[in-house]
Amino acid sequence: MKEVEVLVTGGQATPGPPLGPVIGPLGLNVKQVVDKINEATKEYLGLNVPVKIIVKEDRSFEIKVGVPPVSALIKRELKLEKGSSNPGKDFVGNIKLEQLIKIAKLKKEKSLSYSIKGVVKEALGVCVSMGIKVDGKNPKEVLKEIDEGKIKIPED
Repeated sequence: MKEVEVLVTGGQATPGPPLGPVIGPLGLNVKQVVDKINEATKEYLGLNVPVKIIVKEDRSFEIKVGVPPVSALIKRELKLEKGSSNPGKDFVGNIKLEQLIKIAKLKKEKSLSYSIKGVVKEALGVCVSMGIKVDGKNPKEVLKEIDEGKIKIPED
């Protein structure tokens, strides 16, 4: 059994690189693999998505789809092309804390944090580096309010 990990554009994988050169030598039907990946990643259309292809001895295969990076999920939520080129000074968007909690719940499984609160704090760090305000505030201020208990993050 072999495992191959690739980063593909959700719903838009093609037989070319990075997939074709990786799948071809494994003896798989490239079109079948690409079609299955596109079907499995269509909810992340246009976002970079980590995909694991598990190839069995009988040349059957299984696809496991990961969750895109927090920055990509934030950009999708805010319909942004990119973050600020001068974060901390220039802000390019404003995300609601509820949206950030939704993103944290998607990322919880892959995070090293044990709680949604911890994953939200990680996502706030991404907001800092992208130049994204949270509920109209600097994300560092929101982080401080969470630490002080002024903002409660539900743990469901």
